[in-house]
Amino acid sequence: MPHGFFRICAASPPVEIANPAANLKHICDRLDRADADIVLFPELSLTGYTCGDLFLTDSLIDAAQEALLQLAEYTAEVEPIVVVGLPFLVSDSLMNVAAVVSGGTIHGCVPKSYLPTYHEFYEARHFRRASNSDPKSIQINKLEVPFGTDLIFEAGSTLIGVEICEDLWGPIPPSGHAALAGANVLLNLSASNETIGKADWRRDLVRVQSGRCIAAYAYASSGPGESTSDLVFGGHAMIAENGRLLGESRRIGDGKVPEYVEATEVICDVDLQQIARDRRVVGTFADARDRHAAEFRRVVIPISAAQGSGSGITSENSRQGQLFRWIDPQPFVPSNDTELDARCSEILAIQVAGLAKRLSRLPDHTVLSIGVSGGLDSTLALIVAVQACDAVGWSRDRILAMVMPGFGTTNHTQTSAEALLSELGVKMDCVDIRSQCIETFRSMGHQPFGLALEEGLDIEQFQVELTRLPDDASDLVFENVQARMRTMLLMTRGFVIGTGDMSEQALGWSTYNADHMSMYNVNTSVPKSLVRFLVKHYAARYPDTSLASVLNRIAETPISPELLPPTETGEIRQSTELTVGPYELHDFFLYHLIRHGFSREKILYLAQHAEFEGDYSDETISQTIDLFFRRFFTNQFKRNCVPDGPKVGSVSLSPRGDWRMPSDADSDAF
Repeated sequence: MPHGFFRICAASPPVEIANPAANLKHICDRLDRADADIVLFPELSLTGYTCGDLFLTDSLIDAAQEALLQLAEYTAEVEPIVVVGLPFLVSDSLMNVAAVVSGGTIHGCVPKSYLPTYHEFYEARHFRRASNSDPKSIQINKLEVPFGTDLIFEAGSTLIGVEICEDLWGPIPPSGHAALAGANVLLNLSASNETIGKADWRRDLVRVQSGRCIAAYAYASSGPGESTSDLVFGGHAMIAENGRLLGESRRIGDGKVPEYVEATEVICDVDLQQIARDRRVVGTFADARDRHAAEFRRVVIPISAAQGSGSGITSENSRQGQLFRWIDPQPFVPSNDTELDARCSEILAIQVAGLAKRLSRLPDHTVLSIGVSGGLDSTLALIVAVQACDAVGWSRDRILAMVMPGFGTTNHTQTSAEALLSELGVKMDCVDIRSQCIETFRSMGHQPFGLALEEGLDIEQFQVELTRLPDDASDLVFENVQARMRTMLLMTRGFVIGTGDMSEQALGWSTYNADHMSMYNVNTSVPKSLVRFLVKHYAARYPDTSLASVLNRIAETPISPELLPPTETGEIRQSTELTVGPYELHDFFLYHLIRHGFSREKILYLAQHAEFEGDYSDETISQTIDLFFRRFFTNQFKRNCVPDGPKVGSVSLSPRGDWRMPSDADSDAF
């Protein structure tokens, strides 16, 4: 598959106890729908897990080995790598093993390291655990097959480590050593019965182990076809990647109807490129490898021409462009309302804590100055400032909120700003900056949009002339003078709280040494796509109040710097998203560039598979990503000198921490 994706299917097929021939048929039926690079089956899947003392009979042992040989022959006609479990006689001891099979060959067998002998489990009655005395290979039908817990199976760029059930539940899972030896895909064949609350613990183990190992982790457990004499098995299958659960199957007891499901499975595409990049970035992974490295043998699994030269096969679904993986269209914004509410609460707390510490170091009677426009960013910064003052015992009247209407200010935003300040109980200073800007234009010899600035100019009449400009009129000097005038006024009033967000920093959507600068910027690592939710979250704390009303009004206002004049009807003329493209797309690109280091081509591929709120054509996405990369590279000089501010998420552009980049880097390779 393209861009390092590798497709895993974790399946729990029907099982017939102590009947390897029937179980082989069920397994082959699943393989007939070969839509994965690897198919993982449960522990002892060729016999069933609940055979009891039947495991000690020659008939079952021989039948399981015969089924394995027949499975190997069958895989000569199918593409996936297959991993199954069976009991196998090794040096006169019966062992619980996982066999890795593909292309008509048994590539290796991995024995179980830890045998549970507590509560309902008594595996040591039948099996011997893996030990250092185990042979390095075993004979299967006169074939020499690699054997041991020190095997990694190499299929292109995919390095596979295998463990069995209880191995994951132990304090030091074997998969950790396999990961340090290079394994990026970890597989677990399991037989975990269902009891109250166990599924949550099982899910946490899989998710956390994938995160600790910076790997993909697939888990397939026995299903309800197992014997129910004393236990019920739910068929729980899961796939996780680097600490995140990508998908899981139905299981008995999950509260869904029907309650009995004979076969379950989950299919996901894991991202091996992302895993490789994360391992490079996280230095402690390399440190652990140096300190705890163990010797592993590599077993190469040949990849056929049909499977391609990359990490996996090119199945019918991948040829059609289908991706078995949910691509979050808003990676900064949780899709679950409860999680979103918790995220917003945590971010506000981090912002407030950061500013509160800075306030504690300021001289007594310091005034906090903040420009409030009636837009989202300044509203969020003001909310943080108010809460920080409350936290350190400062009176809110130490906040001087400046409303500075200019040539682009609309009645809608100015009214919102003034109403907000009244509701929050902070001082307000309203300064119309237009006359000062005109004097600056005159001193520069600049004629805005070619309009003459005569002595005795009537500002209101000039404003009317500006509203008659064509929609595509532009004058960067006209915009920058207003932005810098506002900053000058703020800087002369007190300690300036910055309002610009991380998305604006990424695009350079600010005026250098104007809204770009402050003494402390509380929004510095908050993406634009999350700002609206933070404002709405704060509004929800005061339901059915006038404060909530004005906050929700601001949250629904179109994003604009309001530096260009409004239309003749008083509407906002300058829409940021019409100029630079949707922030929903830019934040998506930003996340995958900074968090994962992906190429333009891979980010574009992911964007084309994400379900955005906006209905964007492939052409729009392509044009917007080109704009993003161009602006991101050309505006690093602004980011190299941004003020302090708190990091709130996994992505930050601080030049002192997360993102260090030369201002004159060349973007051609990107």
